[in-house]
Amino acid sequence: MTNSSLLIFPTILLPWLAFSQIQPGVDFTKAKADIEIDPIAQSVQGEVVYQFEVRNKSDSLFIDAHDMEFSSVMIDDRRPRFSYDGKRLSIFKRLSAGKSHELRLSYRATPKQALYFLGWEDDVPENNQMWSQGQGKYTSHWLPSFDDMNEKVIFNLCIVFDASYELISNGVPEVLNAEGHRKRHCFTMEHPMSSYLLAIIAGKYKKQSTPSDSGIPLKMFYYPGDSALVEPTYRYTKRIFNYLESEIGVPYPWKEYKQVPVRDFLYAGMENTGCTIFADSYMIDSLAFVDRNYVNVNAHEMAHQWFGNMVTEKDGNHHWLHEGFATYFAYQAEQDIFGSEYLLWKLYEVARQLEYQASRGEGKALTDPGAGSLTFYEKGALALYMLRVEIGEEAFTESIRKFIRTHQFGNVTIEDFMENIKEVTDRPVDMYYQEWLNSPEFQFEDLKNMLAAGSRDLSTFFKLQRELTANSSENEPIIRKYWEASSSVYLKRQIILDYHKSLSVPFLDSVLASGDILVRQAVAVSIGPVPRELKTAFETLLGDPSYRTMEDVLYKLWVHFPEGRQSYLEKTKGIIGLPDKNVRILWLTLAILTRDYLDPVATVQAEEELRSYTAPSYNFEVRQRVFQVMQDVVGFSDANLKDLVNACVHHAWQFRKFAREMMDGQLTDTRQRQRMSQLSKELKGEELRYIQSKLDLK
Repeated sequence: MTNSSLLIFPTILLPWLAFSQIQPGVDFTKAKADIEIDPIAQSVQGEVVYQFEVRNKSDSLFIDAHDMEFSSVMIDDRRPRFSYDGKRLSIFKRLSAGKSHELRLSYRATPKQALYFLGWEDDVPENNQMWSQGQGKYTSHWLPSFDDMNEKVIFNLCIVFDASYELISNGVPEVLNAEGHRKRHCFTMEHPMSSYLLAIIAGKYKKQSTPSDSGIPLKMFYYPGDSALVEPTYRYTKRIFNYLESEIGVPYPWKEYKQVPVRDFLYAGMENTGCTIFADSYMIDSLAFVDRNYVNVNAHEMAHQWFGNMVTEKDGNHHWLHEGFATYFAYQAEQDIFGSEYLLWKLYEVARQLEYQASRGEGKALTDPGAGSLTFYEKGALALYMLRVEIGEEAFTESIRKFIRTHQFGNVTIEDFMENIKEVTDRPVDMYYQEWLNSPEFQFEDLKNMLAAGSRDLSTFFKLQRELTANSSENEPIIRKYWEASSSVYLKRQIILDYHKSLSVPFLDSVLASGDILVRQAVAVSIGPVPRELKTAFETLLGDPSYRTMEDVLYKLWVHFPEGRQSYLEKTKGIIGLPDKNVRILWLTLAILTRDYLDPVATVQAEEELRSYTAPSYNFEVRQRVFQVMQDVVGFSDANLKDLVNACVHHAWQFRKFAREMMDGQLTDTRQRQRMSQLSKELKGEELRYIQSKLDLK
């Protein structure tokens, strides 16, 4: 899984790392589910049949099942005694060791989480989607299954759904005969997996398919109107797959690989077995590729097919074996595409964040199940790089391959991996384990030494840092000496980001004239108030092939040089920007605020367009941007306030938290509170219950 805010590395606790209760007496081996999903009622009903073997004499077994109704519970066509507490179905039957049985459950559920229905309540049919998210939310909300990832089962699903939608799931698909306006889709698997990795997606999709070098079908889904986004979004997909299969050295374990974008996903991506779901905010055009591309998420979720799906942690104490390994191999794939300098400078960037975290006393050990994203992902990946240095390239590669082959389709611990390391090398690794896995500290200097050994330009940068630290006079002459001696874009970019306050206007002017997009972008991001001497150079940045640069520069030019506002708006008119409409939303805001730029009719149209983006039919990233504009600039219309209430009960916790904090601020104003009281009469369901609780209404 890739966290949707991973680029800023939030420290979040992952509740799904909690330990589940294991039932050692029985082993569930196969499942066949035949279900029907009604997106209007947002319900699931049907039957699931499990085959299980009795390992040890037992008098009971259980299935995790949240808020379900069971019409039938059968073992081998007999009705056993059972109890159900709303979360777990406990079945009581004397079971003899060595016997095999069949458990048949007929049920109905209206999932409160783990299966999400978007757009079915509005009048935009092309906007309708359904998708699942089992990790962190548990598949057991829509299918009686197992919240314990140690229970691995071969799942075969048959799903009846509206025939006008594409239905996608794990496994090899077979579409059976349509039943009126409904269609039955079946998907078969041949290897066991944890049930949190089950996936169902429905929506309006098309797909492109290409075989990997080993013959695995790579199926890339997209919205019908997004054909122009397919190439830049899925760029390098086949190359990444071929690289990972070769580098990991173990064949891809599943029959095919699908990738499906969905709206308002909870994370950047989720590595469901053979079927990655990812946020459609990564569906980008060629220009956006510079600012926000899918490459790292693509590689990360793909690497999980081995690390997490094929070999699965036993519990949260061993989460490094999922996220650290997937992050490491994603970085390796990026190095294969973009080069070693790109990777090493990226590793330095995340190492600085880890060092900052540790310096604040907030560092976490990789063996701590309560650690956050920055630790599990980035510290985890860096720990593997240091392990490779510690034991050597050959032993490292051998250990990875041996580990996967030994434990394929099973569950593992960090201790299993470390024992595996000891079997392939004579070098001691106890100190490595203590410093890199079991300590909350971060070995920043060791990491810097590794980076310097791999990159002459990083070594040069560290030398520059030391010289500037020891220097008591002006920094620019020293910086200029290093600058002129290097042709490295990454070195120059880092110098600008770290030392722009030490640089003169003529120096920065010459940098902007250099023509390199990354270095120019660093200047655009770093400079606060734009000196008038840089006005002309900054104006050229509006034409750079970067939506983030355009947004940043448009705002700064508009603020600091009011005489050119209309010209700046004309140059950026019609540009949408990234999937969150970053340029368009800023443009509309500034156009409304610019005196005499729009006539009265155009002003009304611009404001109507801006306000329309708070509607639930838009991605929550778009909505969040515009809610901020409503609060800070143009104020809330009644429709915007109702949309804000809707956001307060959104399924994505980050967006929901943002909206609730904004609503709390609005309700401190007496007039806004009175408005919301009146508007509450137009609300219903969860939205009405939420706003009533805030207004103390009954």
